[in-house]
Amino acid sequence: MRAILSSLLLVLPFLAQPAAAQDAAAGERSFNKCRACHQVGESARNMVGPELNGLIGRHSGAVEGYSYSAANKNSGLTWDEATFTDYIKDPRAKIPGTKMIFAGIKNEKEIKDLIAFFKQFDKDGKKL
Repeated sequence: MRAILSSLLLVLPFLAQPAAAQDAAAGERSFNKCRACHQVGESARNMVGPELNGLIGRHSGAVEGYSYSAANKNSGLTWDEATFTDYIKDPRAKIPGTKMIFAGIKNEKEIKDLIAFFKQFDKDGKKL
């Protein structure tokens, strides 16, 4: 009985944690790959790419003042977690004709963390 209890005490901490929790701090570090072209936050502005405030839930091609490709404007996509995950793995495969030149992020955990980082910002760049 004692051996069983000892085993349970070793296993319980792992059972209590989600398998792949999103980590916004890790997502912020991952966002460094995006900073050359994109900004997020209250002072974010369009650069080579559009600002990414309020990304999750936004329609593609919807940031005012940014000149999107016709492919992006006409894609009909709404950026939810699944759509963004597919897109960021290979942007040109998801939206053929996009202007975005990026090799992609293949690591599922890194993508989840990046999404957690984006979800912190509302459409005005204020942290929720």
